[in-house]
Amino acid sequence: MAATFRRRLQRGAASTAVAALVLAALTASQAPGATGAAAAKRRPAPPPADVPIDGGSAYYTDLPPLKSPVPPHGSPHTGKGPATGRGPAEAGLPATVLAAYRKAATAIDASDPGCRLPWQLLAGIGKVESGQARGGAVDAEGTTLRPILGPQLNGHGFARITDTDAGRYDGDLTHDRAVGPMQFIPSTWSDGGPDGTGWGADGNGDGKKDPHNVFDAALAAGHYLCAGGRDLTVQNDLDRAILGYNHSEEYLRTVLSWYAFYRNGTHEVPDGKGVLPVHRDAGRSDGDSGGRSEGRPHHGRGPGAKPGKSPRPGGSDKPGKPGKGQQRPDGNRPTPGGSEPPTQKPTPNPEPAHPTTLVRVGDKDLSTTAGTEFATPPQVRAQDAGGKAVAGVPVRFTLPPATDARFPGDATTVTVTTDKDGLATAPTLRAGDRTGDFRIRVSTVRHTTPAVEVGATVKAKPAPKADKLARTSDKELTATAGKAFAEDAVEIKATYQGKSAAGVAVTATMITNDPKQPVENDKGPYFKDPGATGDAEDKPVRTLTGLTTDANGLLKLPKIYTDAHSGTFLLRLTTADGAVLTVKLKVAAPAGA
Repeated sequence: MAATFRRRLQRGAASTAVAALVLAALTASQAPGATGAAAAKRRPAPPPADVPIDGGSAYYTDLPPLKSPVPPHGSPHTGKGPATGRGPAEAGLPATVLAAYRKAATAIDASDPGCRLPWQLLAGIGKVESGQARGGAVDAEGTTLRPILGPQLNGHGFARITDTDAGRYDGDLTHDRAVGPMQFIPSTWSDGGPDGTGWGADGNGDGKKDPHNVFDAALAAGHYLCAGGRDLTVQNDLDRAILGYNHSEEYLRTVLSWYAFYRNGTHEVPDGKGVLPVHRDAGRSDGDSGGRSEGRPHHGRGPGAKPGKSPRPGGSDKPGKPGKGQQRPDGNRPTPGGSEPPTQKPTPNPEPAHPTTLVRVGDKDLSTTAGTEFATPPQVRAQDAGGKAVAGVPVRFTLPPATDARFPGDATTVTVTTDKDGLATAPTLRAGDRTGDFRIRVSTVRHTTPAVEVGATVKAKPAPKADKLARTSDKELTATAGKAFAEDAVEIKATYQGKSAAGVAVTATMITNDPKQPVENDKGPYFKDPGATGDAEDKPVRTLTGLTTDANGLLKLPKIYTDAHSGTFLLRLTTADGAVLTVKLKVAAPAGA
């Protein structure tokens, strides 16, 4: 059956019927989807566009080998569980790229379960668009080691799109190019999505939307495939999603064939060890196309292509006989000319053993007071199934929005790599002014290891204390009735155990001259409410709260006014700790009264 299906693809015959057969087989084992009308209510339809996601660029036409991967023993692979199994080299997916596909599908399943996006569909598109990011040539964060650029979209064999990003993503100031592992054109990444904000996404939680990062690109591709209320278990929805990526029947058939291949089972390989497609770009010298063929049209869009007829993948017209670049039945691919495929160069940082758990170090939650550093930094340990430490694992520490605590550089996320003991230690964490509890999320960057949380508490600073209040001047305080005392007539200093007490709250009250039980006076000197307006501005206020000493423990009281009463009056200053100072205010009667 698989061989017959492959020959049909190579001949390019009955494309619609073949796609229907593939889709029927793929959806048979899945739960029934929602109707199109119901699904359409979930999300807005994608904006109309004449240009597909990848700009109609060229793509890899290689097809999967005839030999399928072998699913795990015991139960057929449904596509919902881990990607395991064994088989030909083409079934191997680079670790970081595979993690990106799984993470994107998991995120979308949580936010839009009705879409039923399988990660294998992302893998099929990633294979056709960039050869799985050039066989997994990405760094620890998932960013490609070199830019993957499609051909210049100058209208010669492809769509014509003049520069829309000032070269920000593709380095081209005249025309756009498809960029990154999932080959988004800059205009679509930036402003082609719903609400005009673009399909760009932040898949790895670093606060950036980078089309050259496989986590970001995979999540963005997943959002696009699910847009418009699509249910990808429904044949028409799956068709429309793939054709919206690149509107070509051959592209549809090629993606579906890889989708079916990956659903039969895959296995993980280290980054940089993925199999590159054979059809390399012979016409490109910069090496940044990712192998996408610019000079050879794949779907009737380039010079010399006959309308309505697609070139046959594999380079042979006869089914069953491997031609130039076609897969042999054993799954291997000879290069044009019969030589063996070139050896892949590994990434500079080899893939470490996969941790199965992140474990918190220390039983107690972190704690500090507002504005100070946590004495102990957040720390976790990565270990495998046997409990052994795993070194070289990138681990990300993420602070929640609910706190204003920050890592150095005012950062809310930091990524560190586990040491030889499997320990990942975050840099010093400093608390802000906001008090309360929060949780620090700790996760691995490349793997699907469950995240752990480290609790932290920011306590309020202890209230400053003062055991003594004193005037800074011994000058007698006098005024004439109906007039005001001099500006800043009363200045005091607060101390605690002989040292200046900063930030001490002081209450000022005009009191009666009753030695047994003084109370707030209703005549004589008074303050004005600094926050009052209109008629209330001149209303006497004889108790002021919220006064605070400065960094040197000093406090100058607001201006003091007097009414028509004369005599000696008392101003009492107090603190929460019981420090008390009584100041005499003498008010003289007006001359001639």
